[in-house]
Amino acid sequence: MAHRPRRRLLTEQGIDLYRQDFKHGPARLLAAADAPDRQGITEIRHVEGYLAYWDELRRRHPNMLIDSCASGGRRNDLETLRRAVPLLRSDLHPRARGQQGHTYGCAFWYPYFGTGVNSDDPYLSRSALCPTSPAADMRRTDVSYDGVRKRVAEWRATADLLFGDYWPLTPYSLGDDVDRLASSSAGLGCGMVQAFRRAGQHLRNARMPLRGLDRRRGIP
Repeated sequence: MAHRPRRRLLTEQGIDLYRQDFKHGPARLLAAADAPDRQGITEIRHVEGYLAYWDELRRRHPNMLIDSCASGGRRNDLETLRRAVPLLRSDLHPRARGQQGHTYGCAFWYPYFGTGVNSDDPYLSRSALCPTSPAADMRRTDVSYDGVRKRVAEWRATADLLFGDYWPLTPYSLGDDVDRLASSSAGLGCGMVQAFRRAGQHLRNARMPLRGLDRRRGIP
């Protein structure tokens, strides 16, 4: 059987989602390729090449989505974000504080981003709520699939609200001793607040001023 040129694969298979993962850290290899007085030139050419490749993909397939998966979001610079979105921002799935911190920081810069959830635990799942939160790596015997369905239903009910304006309501922290980590988002004339109590917190309630309210739309 004749080998089909790879340049035809995207068209023949109808592929409309392209992921470029980049777990490898190239800094030392790139630096070793350059003379002392030319440090950085190989990296520059590498970045120019991968951006040109993406531009050509978008030219030939204007409706194609590009997922910039890169070992914990290590390649979400401004030029990449003009062409792609991080649909899996990190492999740090099972850590609630990490998920909360990612959303807190990513929402400042990325209009659309995603993560993975491999648990039916409500606190962990809600800590991972963001514009796209697919179930990931469910090959585990301790996961209740009925619970996963409930968590997915919660995400579906809030996803549109997570794709809008964003305001942090508390300072950033990953410590257990913080009273809360909270943020709010608004879209489609309504909004929601995400607030998480940490293990070492002691407050039973808190008052936080909301942002982006519009009485003309019926939002008090």
